[in-house]
This record gives sequence, structure tokens and C-alpha cells, in this order.
Amino acid sequence: MAALGGDTASASSAGAWSLRHVHLSLRVAFPAAGAGAGRLRGSARLELLRARGGAGGQLRLDTHRSVSVRRAALLPPGTPPDRDTPPTGDLCDGDPRDGDPAPDALQPLPVQIQPFASFGQALVITLPSPARDGQRLTLQIDYEAGDGPGVCWLAPEQTAGKRKPFMYTQGQAVLNRSFFPCFDTPSIKCTYSATVKVPEGFVAVMSATSWEKKEDNTFVFKMSQPIPSYLIALAVGDIVAADVGPRSRVWAEPCLIEAAKEEYDGVIEEFLAVGEKLFGPYVWGRYDILFMPPSFPFGGMENPCLTFVTPCLLAGDRSLADVIIHEISHSWFGNLVTNASWGEFWLNEGFTMYAQRRICTEVYGAWPRQVPIVFLLSQLTSQRCFPPLGLQTPPSCLCPGLAYTCLEAATGRALLRQHMDTTGEDHPLNKLRLVIEPGINPEDTYNETPYEKGFCFVSYLAHLVGDESKFDAFLQAYVNRFKFQSITADDALSFFLEYFPELKEKGVDSIPGLEFSRWLDTPGWPPFLPDLSPGDALMKPAEELAELWAADGLNMEVIEAVDITAWRTYQLVYFLDQVLQKSPLPQGNVERLSKMYPKVSRCQNAELRLRWCQIILKNNLEAEYSKVKDFLHSQGKQKYTLPLYRAMWAGPEPARALAMETFSATAHQLHVHVQNYVKKILGMEVAEA
Repeated sequence: MAALGGDTASASSAGAWSLRHVHLSLRVAFPAAGAGAGRLRGSARLELLRARGGAGGQLRLDTHRSVSVRRAALLPPGTPPDRDTPPTGDLCDGDPRDGDPAPDALQPLPVQIQPFASFGQALVITLPSPARDGQRLTLQIDYEAGDGPGVCWLAPEQTAGKRKPFMYTQGQAVLNRSFFPCFDTPSIKCTYSATVKVPEGFVAVMSATSWEKKEDNTFVFKMSQPIPSYLIALAVGDIVAADVGPRSRVWAEPCLIEAAKEEYDGVIEEFLAVGEKLFGPYVWGRYDILFMPPSFPFGGMENPCLTFVTPCLLAGDRSLADVIIHEISHSWFGNLVTNASWGEFWLNEGFTMYAQRRICTEVYGAWPRQVPIVFLLSQLTSQRCFPPLGLQTPPSCLCPGLAYTCLEAATGRALLRQHMDTTGEDHPLNKLRLVIEPGINPEDTYNETPYEKGFCFVSYLAHLVGDESKFDAFLQAYVNRFKFQSITADDALSFFLEYFPELKEKGVDSIPGLEFSRWLDTPGWPPFLPDLSPGDALMKPAEELAELWAADGLNMEVIEAVDITAWRTYQLVYFLDQVLQKSPLPQGNVERLSKMYPKVSRCQNAELRLRWCQIILKNNLEAEYSKVKDFLHSQGKQKYTLPLYRAMWAGPEPARALAMETFSATAHQLHVHVQNYVKKILGMEVAEA
């Protein structure tokens, strides 16, 4: 197992202590109109156990310059770590509650802030005497936070309803140290609880297994399963809920709740049930979704029990409903079994990509059970070929799920190819196992490699096994072996060889050119690619149709014979990607395409809207610039916003004018990081954080 405390992105003494429980007692104060960030005031209470052989005289926690520590103190032995009371003293505006330790019962401790990195600081707390091996301590830290990178405050105009402000936290990767002092490393897991008082008219939700509203608009949460600090998440806003399944509900602003319910009613339970069949029990109790305000810059964050997602998923026709399968897959891979450091992020994302695609294949139609899916992994489509497994590939029509999954995987592979072409294959970040040097922010290492190269590596492991059902059984055993733990690649691969001793005996970890060490430590294109040819049945018609639209003389008789009304999202995405690659098209072709396919040119599906807007800009179709403007006004997701500004700024003067006009009108509704990225694209001055 991973040695605790070896995370170079953490300033904490995580290896010297076992963290048993964290209790947050907070009050949320929104800012006055136009006054900037709001404030979180309260305390973090940590129940600690000194690890054997650890240095017990000091405790080091991760914090941030935006956090003001007011006091640290030892609580009397036996004090419950999760007492449902706010902190004492001036942080509660003189309103201590009965049952809270009296101020004179607390033992104040010296605290010191030490520099660490641009993304954090060290909070050093000196104990009155060195703790003994196995000694339990309960420590309370009173603090105030609010304007840090992990605590986001949205003005009313940044929300869907435009009426009330909103706040949320985003912990991954190393941002929760600006939410509360903690061991901000994925190598440490603990249970947590929280008491959160919010203003009247607001609701608080958290990534917790239980939720209860009490008097005085105070909300109480408990997470009964151990999780790393980055998965502790809080959101406060004008939000309501609607049930969509026996263990699922959707949360959203009132103006979005009906759309959210219609989109996901009955859908989530099907995805969860398939995940349980493949990977074992869903241990988190509930699976709820919080639809964030439009300014939320990410697609989704897999906070346990309560995934935060972009409202862009609300396409109105369920065409993007299956995007949530990725976040659901994290329930087993990432949340339950976690990478011990951010240098091995592929353990979270590579396994999750494989799990996502397995679930999709099952949901949308699997092969007959006697035909293993492993034929998909039976040959390499570049560099190296493998012996056939003696399986005849059935026609794709027998397995629409597999064909569709292969099509989706092809889009992922294209993103990996684009990334590696941009950075160069030999770039150090194109390894699965990164060495993140001290002072380097893990956020700066984020790219497609852990997702898609990680997927290829897990697919290669499945290829080595040679049988779908056996590999499914391995994944269940893997989850069961490492659940609630944080592991390294060595842990995972050692277990793989232990589970399949016949493969270990064959030395599959050292096949020339495919050594496990090469996969982990050598940058570059994956040495094995799963065969995605079952997706040809969907890709070839899209490619052929794009060729027809790129021709100088349009053959409308042939074009009209192609019926795209039954094409699912990723087939349409693939078609539009092909059109974009061939753009600019001959004069007049895009206008005719727009009129012929209103399902594409007028849809509300964000993935299609992005690509249609890119096609508009690549072809200088000024008559449809309003669609670009409308899309950028409707959402602030980074994945969609930045490519469109790049395309506008790379275009002619009318496109550049559109960029400046649109940003001027929408900057206030964007997340501050997205604002800064757009400013850089437009050559505008960016204020230092």
C-alpha cells in the first residue's frame, strides 16, 4: 500500500497521523451586492490518532493564504468530534450553543503559518507535549475563509434564476485547503460531518450520506464512509429537489428543476444497476445530481452522493443523459479506490473511462453473452498486432451498444491525438506515472493522457486476460480489495498479477515493448490500442455524408437519401467533426446544410451546439453569428467557451468583433478563471491572483 505522507503537493504531516473524522461547523455569509466574495466562518474539528513511529510534537496541515486561522485548541478527552454545534467565540457573533465546550475548557495551542507553494501554505500547530503512539487527540481550529480558489461565490447574474447568489466549493485537486485546514492529499481518507447555517431563503447541500434540515435554517450532514479531503463539497443557493429514482434525486434552481427531472427521471437507476452488476455494490447510499449554475466551468465533479454537473446536460431530449455515466463510474474508481497521489491520476480516470464504456455497452445493447467483448481488444490498430483470439467479429447490428461505445471511444482517441500533436509525444506529461516536483501545482499537469492512455492500458490488461467475464470478475475483486483505500499503480498491478498467477508466470509485465514500466514511465502514444472497428458501422456513414457536403457540386439526391434522424449524439458529433475538419466548405454548402438539418443547426444539445458554432466560425458564416453569441450567453463551461473564443480570435475582423462584443456582455457571468483564460486569448491584461 502507498506510504502516507509522500504527496509532494501536500505540506501536511499526513504520514505521522491517522485522521479518523472531521467535523465542520460553519456559517455562510453572502456578500453585499457588488462586495466581492462572501465568508465562511466557523471551525474544523479533527479527531486524530498518532501513527506508530510518527513525530508527535507538531501537527502540520494544509491551508491557503485566503484562510484566516483565529485559534487552535485541544478539546477535553472524550469530546464528540461531530457535535452539532457552531464554534464558540466571536466567530459565532456571540452566540455559543449549549453543549459546546466552554472557552476555559479549551487548551489553546501555538500556531504558525509557513510558506509552501503558490497554491498553499502550511499551518503548523505545536502540541503541549509529544503525542504517544496510538494516542487520540481532538483538535479544533477556528477559522474564516471565503475568497480562495476552492470557494466560489456567484453573483445573481451568474445563476440561472438571476435572483439570488450562489456559493460552492471545488476540491479537486488541491483546492480544499482554501475551504478548511486539512490533510489535502488523496492518500488520507476519513469520515466527516458538518453543521452549516445559511441565510433564510437558501438551502445547503453536501457530498454526504445523510442530510437533515434543522431549525434556524441550519443543515446537518454526515458522511459515513471514509473519503479523501478533495471530495468534501458544499453548495448553498436557491435550490430545490425532485426525486428521479428510488435512491436518486436531482437538485437545481427552481427554474431548472422541471427540466432536470424530465431529463433524468428513471435514468440514473438503470445506470447504477448496471454498474453494480459489473463492479459490485454501490456503497454510497444515494446518488443525487446537483445542476450547477450556468457559470460552472466544469462538465462534472464526482463528489460522492452528490455529483455537481453543468446544466449543459439539460438538452431537452435526454441526448446527453448518458454523460453522467462517467461520474457514476467514479463511485467505484476514484471515490472508492483512489490514487494515492496526483502523479498517478490515471488510476482514477483510466479505470473510470473503461468502466464508463463497459456500462454504456451494457446499457445500449451488449453482445450475446456467449460472445466475449474481448474481441474488441484482440488486435492493435497501429504499431503492433496481436494473435487473434479465435473469435469471429459479429456484425455491429447485433451489438448497437458496442458500436456506439467504440464511436465514443474514437472521439476520445482523437482528443488524445490532438493533445499529443500539440505538446509532442515525448512531453513528460504524456506519461501515466508523473513525478510531480515540489512546488508544482497538480492542476498544471491535467491533460487527456490519464483518461485515454489510461483507458488503453486498462484495455490492454483486459486483452491479456482474454475473457470479458474474467476481467469483470477481476474488477470486482480489485474494488473489493482496495475499497476505501488510496493506492499506487504498483499496488494495482501487483494485485492484477496476483489475481491471474498464470499471467504472472508468463511474465506479461515484461513483454518487450509492452512492459508495464513502459506504460507507466515512458511518454508517448499508447503501445496498444483497442480495436474500435465495431464503430465503423456508425463512423463510415458519417464520414461519407461529410464528404458529400464538402464537394464542390452537391449531389442532393444522394445526400437526401441519408436519414440522420435516428443518429445518436456521438454519431452526429463525429459527423460534425468531419465537416469541421473539411472546412471551409465550398460557397453556400454550410447554408444548405443548416437548412437541411435543423436537428443539428437549431438543437439545444451542447456538444452539437459547440461543433456547429465552430463550423459557423470556420466558414465565416456571419448570418449565423447570433448562434455563437446565444451559446456563449447561455453557459460558461470552459470546454465550450475557450475553443469558441480561440476560433473567433483566429478569424477575420467580424469574428474578432463578435468575440469582444460577446465577452464584454458575458464576462460578469463567467467563473473568474474562465474570464482570465478568455482575456489571455483576446490579448487583454489579466490581473494577478
